[in-house]
Amino acid sequence: MNKLGFDNKQYLSLQSEKIQERIDAFGDKLYLEFGGKLFDDYHAARVLPGFEPDSKIKMLLKLRAIAEILVVISANDIIKNKYRSDLGITYDADVIRLLDIFKSKGLYVGSVVVNMYQSQPAVDGFIKRLENLGVAVYKHYAIEGYPSDVQKIVSEDGYGKNEYIPTKRRLVIVTAPGPGSGKMATCLSQLYHENLRGVKAGYAKFETFPIWNLPLSHPVNLAYEAATADLNDVNMIDPYHFETYEKLAVNYNRDVEIFPVVSAMLEKILGYSPYKSPTDMGVNMAGFCIIDDEACREASKNEVIRRYYSALCDAKKGRIAKEVVGKLELLMSKANISVDDRKAVAPALEKAELTGKPSVAIELNDGRIVTGKTGDLLGPSAAALLNALKLLGGIDDKKELISPTIIEPIQKLKVKHMGSVNPRLHTDEVLMALSICAVTDPKAKKAIAQLDKLKNCELHSTVMLAHVDEKTLKALGIHVTCEPQRRVLINEEL
Repeated sequence: MNKLGFDNKQYLSLQSEKIQERIDAFGDKLYLEFGGKLFDDYHAARVLPGFEPDSKIKMLLKLRAIAEILVVISANDIIKNKYRSDLGITYDADVIRLLDIFKSKGLYVGSVVVNMYQSQPAVDGFIKRLENLGVAVYKHYAIEGYPSDVQKIVSEDGYGKNEYIPTKRRLVIVTAPGPGSGKMATCLSQLYHENLRGVKAGYAKFETFPIWNLPLSHPVNLAYEAATADLNDVNMIDPYHFETYEKLAVNYNRDVEIFPVVSAMLEKILGYSPYKSPTDMGVNMAGFCIIDDEACREASKNEVIRRYYSALCDAKKGRIAKEVVGKLELLMSKANISVDDRKAVAPALEKAELTGKPSVAIELNDGRIVTGKTGDLLGPSAAALLNALKLLGGIDDKKELISPTIIEPIQKLKVKHMGSVNPRLHTDEVLMALSICAVTDPKAKKAIAQLDKLKNCELHSTVMLAHVDEKTLKALGIHVTCEPQRRVLINEEL
């Protein structure tokens, strides 16, 4: 566990160098599409152990004098209330979060684009909210025949219908809360409008996944497919790259499909296309920075399983189609893995079978397993969390870290005064109580000191966790999976 597989320092150096080369290659302006998460790419951190989630923002800070941020969100995602599972917030809420983060870092945020715009109360309400915050918002529309009808797309009836987005800096970073938001379409639309205005603008992609110089079936690339299973993305061999260079390179279907459009746009702007393949468009040096392939393979296989469990729960909640689960099952088969490979699963299920109640198991970074069951005072995740802190701190398992005399008043407060039907303490409540005990109790103080050791531990629950528990555990850096079962205990919050 926690074995380093990726050299982040080398990655920052190589990637920064390549980005600068792309900026210099074009004349007036470069639209740089950022694939994946810009600020907190936890997916990359999970599948490439050693990758730092804020790597991209660190590079941007070096370029902030010439860069501005353009954030894209799809109207479809607003209407569907699409959410980021890693943060537990909707895409529209994440746009506002990102704007605040960028501004706090000293980065210039130019505007927000609502892609695939349609007049819906949720969409128009979101636009109004941004405008009230002083953010400029522009609308881009669906284009009939996209992406195959190149002539129509590159015309007044295609990109010409989109609102032009004025930009002030030489480098325009185009980002979004998640995949499928329309970043590339926004860049291409801007190239069309810039060309009409006589501006020599170029386009490139800041890529992380799929990693073009890893095999198609490499677990790192399979994990990317798992992460985008709800978008029907498929990794594939880049046919244009193979035809031009006679070398295999991995890309994904949307980039391959859109490449003729990109090529046609660049020909209109520059008189020729500098890119011979979709892979050429990307700036992706991640594959050169893997220092332990086996560690990255193992981490990626674990991620595919986690994505599978997440899909099972989302399907149960009606958030995604059941077909997404089927796709993830196929990916697990390709990777030759099953849920049995997740070591926390069997102990959690065994504990639940033994107690007849929802249970949780945590695999620590040294491979040891701790469990927690539902009790009168604590929920299973809270119990497992305390047991893990005891084990990590060498504290006798029979010793109480939090006295019932402290827990019971909290329960009374929850039920009598705060309207909760669940008296058991959640993980956040347990940690607050433990922190208070740590003022006078050396055992509790020692347990609190172990919290950092929980980062990258694996947790499995036999029921879907309450949102507050899932949020707290993820804040601690614990990777959570759940059986797609709702909690049906007496006095349990549904």
